[in-house]
Amino acid sequence: MTDSWARARQILAAAGLAPDALTHLTPLTGGTYNTVEELRLTGGGRYVLKVAPDAEGLRHERRLLVNEAEFAAGAARAGVPAPRVLVRGDRLLMTALPGTPWDDDTLTDAERRLLRVELGRLVARLHQVTGPGFGYPSGALGPLAPDWRTAFTTMLDAVLADARDHRPWLPRPVDAIAATLAAGYDALDAVSVPRLVHFDLWPGNILVDRSTGTPRVGGLVDGERMFWGDPLADFVSLALLGDLRGDDAFLAGYREAGGRAAFDAPERLRLALYRGYLYLIMLTEVVPRRVDAAHLDWVRRAVAPHLVAALDEIDALSPVS
Repeated sequence: MTDSWARARQILAAAGLAPDALTHLTPLTGGTYNTVEELRLTGGGRYVLKVAPDAEGLRHERRLLVNEAEFAAGAARAGVPAPRVLVRGDRLLMTALPGTPWDDDTLTDAERRLLRVELGRLVARLHQVTGPGFGYPSGALGPLAPDWRTAFTTMLDAVLADARDHRPWLPRPVDAIAATLAAGYDALDAVSVPRLVHFDLWPGNILVDRSTGTPRVGGLVDGERMFWGDPLADFVSLALLGDLRGDDAFLAGYREAGGRAAFDAPERLRLALYRGYLYLIMLTEVVPRRVDAAHLDWVRRAVAPHLVAALDEIDALSPVS
């Protein structure tokens, strides 16, 4: 394997930066797939280097860094703080952003409310960015689709195939899960415009910057799971293992900036489908990731009940055929 410092110097040179200016290289933790390192240069320059792994992943995880570069470009169009890409490919060099990952324990209730309102505004701006088709820009599951139903059912079929291949523990048989998901597919036809969806906006990917005293959102990072689709899908990770409908502050900012969220029965059905997709990924990826016993136990206890709840909601909301 190439020495990390040598690799970093090569990428800096490709970006037109002085390789010999590299003074610090620090692995960043918190991600689950790519290798991520912070590079510091003399003069104070800070960059983030992402390197795709050689290890096996799920079907949709091929060429994830293409998605990340697409997210960065879309965020720039929306005026949303996100990394700027300097070198792309299987190694992605990006600018670093101010702040540290969101941690509720370090925030007062007032600070948290202001941040959630600000986050709502930023996500609404992201959702105003439209794409050329539906699905993952990486092409991991094929070319972009002309309609959301085709794209999202392809995404679900891929993770169901991963589950059949890897045989993770699931709370219901794979075929039963597939049948329940399929009962809700008609609801996808309401989505007609492909919009930018980050799909991984849990607190670890939202930076909080305190450099000016008052906490602000420093940026949205790790856009490698991004796709063009239904903006409602972002509400899953924004309330991971929870329900965004109770987040009045976020929704106030989101609606103020033009975002739409009615939570009527058709929208709740689509949200249940997106929860089913994400929680099925979380339960399946533990096999190729070879996670330790403690993490495996947590996933089964914490995630499986939410997958079951999503499937039950699809059953309840799907039209009777």
